[in-house]
Amino acid sequence: MIKDKKRKKIRKGNFFVGRKIAFFDIDGTLTSEIDGSVPESAAAGIRRAREKGHLMFINTGRCFQNVEPRFRQVGFDGYVCGCGLNIYCGGQELLYVPMSRPVKEEMLAQARLTGIEILFESRMGVAYDLSRPLRSEKAVRLYQSFVERGYDLSIQPEQPDFVADKFVIWFQEPEQLEAFRKASDRYFACIDRGGCFREFVPHGYSKATGLQFVLDHYGMSLEDAYGFGDSNNDLTMLQYLKHSVVMGNTESKELLDCASFVTKAASSGGLYYALEQLEFF
Repeated sequence: MIKDKKRKKIRKGNFFVGRKIAFFDIDGTLTSEIDGSVPESAAAGIRRAREKGHLMFINTGRCFQNVEPRFRQVGFDGYVCGCGLNIYCGGQELLYVPMSRPVKEEMLAQARLTGIEILFESRMGVAYDLSRPLRSEKAVRLYQSFVERGYDLSIQPEQPDFVADKFVIWFQEPEQLEAFRKASDRYFACIDRGGCFREFVPHGYSKATGLQFVLDHYGMSLEDAYGFGDSNNDLTMLQYLKHSVVMGNTESKELLDCASFVTKAASSGGLYYALEQLEFF
């Protein structure tokens, strides 16, 4: 366990000298790894930290429309969405990087050619390729969760007015992924999300680039920044930061190797415990 040295807080204009900023993944970090709920202790810790003048940000692979109201209601200063593609600070959108239509169409064609299931995500909605039935259990389960949350799933990825930001895929055989990446690797980094599930983000963007954009916006340094995560798509953020908090429920050895602080599991009050130990309040 590593504790920060206590720094005296001095108000300077509207800011604190010694102010910290924290970036939180959602799934398995802000939410319980058991049932996906937001532990009351997590919400309380974030509110207490904000009351002390610190900045609290979500930093997620989810696109903005998928940052559910129950997460926003916790109270955050902003959101880094889509692995750095779409950024909001203080209620204002400061960055949005959409995928070009030709690239979207090329990825869709390659997915169909290789028999891969693909889901395009955007800040406004999602679009499954339903040209054939979904086979992956996880793809079906996610589809059902979108239905339950009232998403419009009639959107087709080939629609000219659907602008995608990023995408995820499910594959059955390693050869399918290898064939798909012959096209995708020119444009996208591939993030291993476990099993036959992969996430694709445009080259040059990540949770790390997103948090640096926010730091630049506020004129803050890496020394003041803390990242909280539990899975492989948090790796760029946690490797980039000096203060890397890994949740006790992680299954990633890579994350544990770069952690400066390993807290309890999210379901056991891990987020609150880390904020308290790191002297956010």
